[in-house]
Amino acid sequence: MTDDSSRAARSQDALAEDAPGTDGPDVDGLGEDGIRRMRVAWRGATRVLSRTSAERRIGVRLADLAAHAGGVYDLDESVDMYGDGVVTELERRTARLLGMEDAAFFPTGTMAQQVALRCWAGRTGNSTVALHPRSHAELHERDALHEVSGLRTVHPTTGPRLPTADEVSRLGEPFGTLMLELPLREAGFVLPSWEELTEVVEAARERDAVVHFDGARLWECAPHFGRPLEEIAALADSVYVSYYKSLDGISGAALAGPRTLVDEARAWRHRYGGDVFHQFPAALSALLGMERELPRLPQCVAHAKVVAQALGEGFRAARTPWSRVHPEVPHTHQFRVWLPYAAEVLTEAAVRQAEETGVALFHRWFPCPEGPPGIAFCEVTVASQGLEWTAEDVVAAVAGFIGRIA
Repeated sequence: MTDDSSRAARSQDALAEDAPGTDGPDVDGLGEDGIRRMRVAWRGATRVLSRTSAERRIGVRLADLAAHAGGVYDLDESVDMYGDGVVTELERRTARLLGMEDAAFFPTGTMAQQVALRCWAGRTGNSTVALHPRSHAELHERDALHEVSGLRTVHPTTGPRLPTADEVSRLGEPFGTLMLELPLREAGFVLPSWEELTEVVEAARERDAVVHFDGARLWECAPHFGRPLEEIAALADSVYVSYYKSLDGISGAALAGPRTLVDEARAWRHRYGGDVFHQFPAALSALLGMERELPRLPQCVAHAKVVAQALGEGFRAARTPWSRVHPEVPHTHQFRVWLPYAAEVLTEAAVRQAEETGVALFHRWFPCPEGPPGIAFCEVTVASQGLEWTAEDVVAAVAGFIGRIA
């Protein structure tokens, strides 16, 4: 691969941010010029439901951090070195939020979860992990659980949802850990009910297995369950959370759980190369996200229901041949939309709408990996920027978007 094509591939992968429905870099022929055009269009839009990290300028991000980080941590303190200082403070606050004994900061969620699962494999004596086949660990980590950590996986269900207690109970072989992704992104950011979640956890316990939550997006699950974060986390033996997916952090993740497990995880973090010399920008932005974004998430979850219903009404009003919003009533502040057009056609319409009107209703569209040709889907996030949208605004934006489909 040439330097130019390699840069393009990396740029497209970053733009997609773990492109949904794919198991590798999402290279669909956009090229660097196409990616640049999308970024300019999204960045210039004045009405958005959310802002993606691909739209951010370095200078603006640094200025925001310098202007506001002093409100969450004393900037006269020394910079961190190998995880002390501000990183230790972030770990402490995270553990407290989740009601866990301790938490360890990791540069990536992939590393955090590999470490958690291999630690549990050593403690249970069973290296088999039960998880959904469309979980992040199976689709977006290049088989790291198998290739790096020596773990094997089994699937209690292949349905577009989390496994049921009955499916976990009937799984035909022993497993040491049950890993649940909350919410399950590839199925449309779906969650079980609180009763279903407690039952499936109990079913795993009856199989003498531990339970680990892939909680990259756990922060926004509390409204659906009607429970505080610490009560949700208490169901699991360990929990991973991300700082950039919903909290708008720069990067980073945490593994929370019993102190003995977290101590062991820190040792493995070192072995995996995760003890970074300075991490204060990521730690400060995570603290800011916990201060600014976390309290807004319940409102975003509630408003996502308004937006989802209005999208359906807008598609019907625009006489769209077929459409699907799923879940029809979103479980979090994120959901998926399907339309019967090629992905490149819908992405072009979204970019043109942003360029011509300053309204970015949708971002990038993707071919359905398991559907018939000619069907594409888009992930919709209703963040703080989308709270000002009324249902009427959404219906009008749908009309403008459909009108631009070539």
